[in-house]
Amino acid sequence: MRTTPRSRRVALLAASGAAAAALIAGCGSSGSSGSSGSSSPSNSANSAKPATPSAPATPSTPASATLQTANDPKLGTIVTDSAGFTLYRFDQDESNPSESYCNGSCAVIWPAEHDTGNVTVKGIDSKLVGSVTRADGTKQVTLNGWPVYRYAPDAKPGDTKGQGVAGTWFALTPTGGKAGTAMNTTPMPATPTPMPTPKPTTPPPSSGYGY
Repeated sequence: MRTTPRSRRVALLAASGAAAAALIAGCGSSGSSGSSGSSSPSNSANSAKPATPSAPATPSTPASATLQTANDPKLGTIVTDSAGFTLYRFDQDESNPSESYCNGSCAVIWPAEHDTGNVTVKGIDSKLVGSVTRADGTKQVTLNGWPVYRYAPDAKPGDTKGQGVAGTWFALTPTGGKAGTAMNTTPMPATPTPMPTPKPTTPPPSSGYGY
């Protein structure tokens, strides 16, 4: 049978129509599967394990305490912290054994120099440095047994406004003494050493001349 141009065109249109129908059907099927597929990521997200929260930042360790010497024109050699602020002692504390009696509101005006476990010294005998446990459980630096403090009204390094306050607060000397007082002198021995008894002088033998 001979194919005419008209019959070829009809066959071509029919084939195109069949292809279009198949494409529409495929799109419908794809849309349906796309709808079910769109729920799949959601389910996957829901089933995913929650992210592990990051651990909170560890608070930084306080800087270690530093005791160093400085020269004050009125008080002589005194002890300061690393920033140059004057350090003090309190007469009502105890040094043997060490005990701090400045707590509560007192500690607001006279903050303790805390011992963080590594005290640096400059110009001070490290053997004189120790620590005492305060009423709140914290550790405080001691110098020759005396608890060490700062004075809050000291506004800048080199201030010595706490010197002599109430007659009980004094800047520290490098040996734990009270700056600007007689305590800076060398103490007398606890038991005085008895003076030796002088031996009697034997008079020289007589010359025999009656002198």
